[in-house]
Amino acid sequence: MKTLTNVVTIEPQTKRNAATLTTLGAAGLLLSLLLFIKFSHLFAFSLVMFGFALVSLLLGIAKLNEPSISLKLTSEGLCYFHRRGQYKVSWDNIVRIDNARVTQNMALIELPYLGLKLKQMNPVLDAISPRLATGLLTEQRPLLMTAATHDEDLKSLEKYLGAEFEPFISHGERYRGVLAMFGRRSETLAENLGYHLYISHDAIDRPAEEIVALLRQWQAEYLVSEHEPHQGK
Repeated sequence: MKTLTNVVTIEPQTKRNAATLTTLGAAGLLLSLLLFIKFSHLFAFSLVMFGFALVSLLLGIAKLNEPSISLKLTSEGLCYFHRRGQYKVSWDNIVRIDNARVTQNMALIELPYLGLKLKQMNPVLDAISPRLATGLLTEQRPLLMTAATHDEDLKSLEKYLGAEFEPFISHGERYRGVLAMFGRRSETLAENLGYHLYISHDAIDRPAEEIVALLRQWQAEYLVSEHEPHQGK
């Protein structure tokens, strides 16, 4: 984690070893092709090496395409960066910050996500790109299934899926298409798991508890600074 003037940036774990994997993958591909040409009796070995090298190269390239930072904290709020885009949430729009958890069979299970419960989804829906909303809808399908399991009522899931393509209305604003789907999904997850927005633990560079404490600290400092002028009057 890097600290700048009035700004903190958090790096994703998924970015680690990107250059190493890419370099090893490219070198492995070249070596396997050389073995194919020069040493035909090593065909099986060359084929296995080619497969591993190709996986390493593709994984490395995918990591290189990830943003260099995943979260940026400022005095106004936090900004989440994704390879498909970004969104910003102001501190005064956040009700709760914590690790996402669910109770199953009398046991408390921690999910691999940070959770943000919001006062309103409108500011996020007004700013998020359809491309990012689509990506998050795809990535968060396991959360939807977890919510359905937690609710223990598949009919509620079927009802949600049936209404997914309908317009979504929030605080008097109407949303359609992908934004409506993302808004409805966020509300469904909030009802069942307690949070509207979810950030994978893979997107943070230290233990989740430390990130939660850091986010809470920044929000608390914002709230204090907002009330100070009023107290001085």
